[in-house]
Amino acid sequence: MNDKSKMSSTDRQKLIMDMLNQAEHPITGSDFANKTNVSRQVIVQDVSILKAKNEPIIATSQGYLLINQQMNEDLQRMVIVCNHTPEQTKKELYSIVDHGVTVKDVIVEHAIYGDLTASIMVSSRVEVDQFIKKINETNASYLSTLTEGIHLHTLEANTMDKIEAACKTLEEVGILIR
Repeated sequence: MNDKSKMSSTDRQKLIMDMLNQAEHPITGSDFANKTNVSRQVIVQDVSILKAKNEPIIATSQGYLLINQQMNEDLQRMVIVCNHTPEQTKKELYSIVDHGVTVKDVIVEHAIYGDLTASIMVSSRVEVDQFIKKINETNASYLSTLTEGIHLHTLEANTMDKIEAACKTLEEVGILIR
């Protein structure tokens, strides 16, 4: 933050929505914080308020995005079940994105909380590398460690053939559970 005056929460939230509506790529909380002269935590609160107002914002490992329902209607989706070690995560994600498929999320079943879902939103090797780097830099655990490696992914692509090809590759490397 610098010495400029801070924006009001209403103005910040409007700016966040305006920027997300125009964005072609995710925008980080730090980018919003720098633009509005507040802390990243204030941005997290603003985004939470916007989500509570039913704004279609998702947080990904690369930053915030708006879910555009109209654009996604033509895409094919499939939920798959995988099992692997944390060290195999890069191989798993590369095996999917190399077929032109987006990994939307990871889902695990927790004994107390039920299904836990986290947005991933990776579509390329570069995004996979950024995701893995962020996990390593923050010393975070993969959700799949809660379930001894078993987890689900929602896959999305413009054709079901691409998703099936990714599944075939995952099966060949022993990651997909059919």
